Amino acid sequence: MPGTDPAEAMRIVAGELPDLPYLPELPDRGPGADLTGRTAGLLVAMPVEVTPRGWRLAERPGRDLARARSMLSTDLDVMEEVLDGYRGPVKIQLCGPWTLAATLELPHTLNVAIADPGAVADLTASLAEGAAAHLAELAKRLPGARLVVQFDEPALSAVAGGEVPTASGLSRLAAVEADTLQERLAQVIAAAGRYTVVHSCSSAVPFGIIRAAGADAVSFDLSRLRRGEEDGVAESAEAGMGVFTGAVPAVPGPASAVAGPGRTGGINPADGSDEARETAERVLRLWRRLGLTLETLPAQVVITPACGLAGASPAQARAALTRCREAASMLAELIVETGGES
Repeated sequence: MPGTDPAEAMRIVAGELPDLPYLPELPDRGPGADLTGRTAGLLVAMPVEVTPRGWRLAERPGRDLARARSMLSTDLDVMEEVLDGYRGPVKIQLCGPWTLAATLELPHTLNVAIADPGAVADLTASLAEGAAAHLAELAKRLPGARLVVQFDEPALSAVAGGEVPTASGLSRLAAVEADTLQERLAQVIAAAGRYTVVHSCSSAVPFGIIRAAGADAVSFDLSRLRRGEEDGVAESAEAGMGVFTGAVPAVPGPASAVAGPGRTGGINPADGSDEARETAERVLRLWRRLGLTLETLPAQVVITPACGLAGASPAQARAALTRCREAASMLAELIVETGGES
């Protein structure tokens, strides 16, 4: 989410998404509030620190780690206050093991952890332990909630495709084998012990690896979904997985075929139910192309922004959340209107 006020962001989320609120991330606050730093603060016995290039594994805890943990503690206090007495699903987001390993540098070197398989194994084990402790703390704070854990893996496709650059930037680190990708991802999913979503807003989402790792749902950017990848979505849906469909653009963009003739690709705070219906129709068309039973769509699909909202204005972020909620509420009606035909 945009901004630096966790209370304001949490109130917006709870107000716009009363059936599935989530713990906002506010990277505008600086190091420690970003995806990598926030999750790195949960690592067990693996301290981190900030460098001019980003985050790095450190020899001992320091003020960077303390700052990251302090901001997260503040966010949890706010969430506990705003959602006091809430009973229902609540989503939290953590950096997945492969994106964490692709963005954390090793000590005494400029290489990221992916360059060292032993470091990846240690990092994954630490993340699994830290995530479990984090979820236990959340369960105490929100005793009536059903926790949903989203592991953000924007770098997963790059790791699988051998596209992560070396420290010099002149070459790329070797691709990681699918079995290893699946094993490490499965380790943190199992440790979470909750309903888990794996999110990747990149192109070439490895749906098969995510499904085999045991995730309950997969989240992706619909506008970046390639025709050849639609089979992966269909197989995931047929396996009973939740399908978190990034169908709402986060920030304004140029007019495109995705948005429809005469429309822009981004969110206009003044947009109304017509835009929400357009979004619902996009998701319905996807389900039809996949040849899936339309009756399962309302219960199996969650409509989300295409990716993070940190680059949007506060008004645009609120409008995106509103559009997600309104579009989702229209799915069942649209199926009835079309006669439920596949």
